[in-house]
Amino acid sequence: MKKRAIAIVSGGLDSVTLAHLLASQGYELHILAFDYGQKHSKELQFARDCATRLGAAFNLVDLRSLAPLIGGSALTDASVAVPHGHYAAENMAVTVVPNRNAIFLSLAYGAAVSREAQLVAIGVHGGDHHIYPDCRPEFLEIFEKMQKKAIEGFGDKELKLYAPFSKTDKGGIVRQGAKIGVPFAQTWSCYEGGEVHCGKCGTCVERRESFAKANVADPTVYAA
Repeated sequence: MKKRAIAIVSGGLDSVTLAHLLASQGYELHILAFDYGQKHSKELQFARDCATRLGAAFNLVDLRSLAPLIGGSALTDASVAVPHGHYAAENMAVTVVPNRNAIFLSLAYGAAVSREAQLVAIGVHGGDHHIYPDCRPEFLEIFEKMQKKAIEGFGDKELKLYAPFSKTDKGGIVRQGAKIGVPFAQTWSCYEGGEVHCGKCGTCVERRESFAKANVADPTVYAA
């Protein structure tokens, strides 16, 4: 039987590497990207391009109507500036979008049941743990248990939540991606969503740092 996976892909370095990893493992991929009113919606084209490159099915899920309900984040609220600095800084908490991964994963599980997939895959990583509670291994473990009850008797009985980077940092993701030929230039991280990566927001700082830690050439153009 053909192995199938539903992958949540934002267009960022982590999730695009995840998609390439699944493809290298022989999975038939269905990629889901989510428009939740993020300022950096530019990333969504990179998710679509990833699906095209890998010959994967693709859906862009429109969640923009949720924006007023989950506002207050620097990623979605025009009145809140995107903070600059490292992810470990306290000011980065303003980039939290409440319950974002739980929302994405719930929809991905629905798609997985419908398509009898064996995996729901997400690219969260160890560097996210400090700020984002819905990126931590404890959350993923509990969420998977909840979903087993929610879909009991439906879909593929072997359906699992796959988060291969949850205990590694972004440098580890870059090293792994380099081994399987991920085109890092075809990924978008910056929360500013400008013409090029700003180089100052938390995700830009972490992106630059990760290539240096992995000793892999960084193809990203930064404004600063």
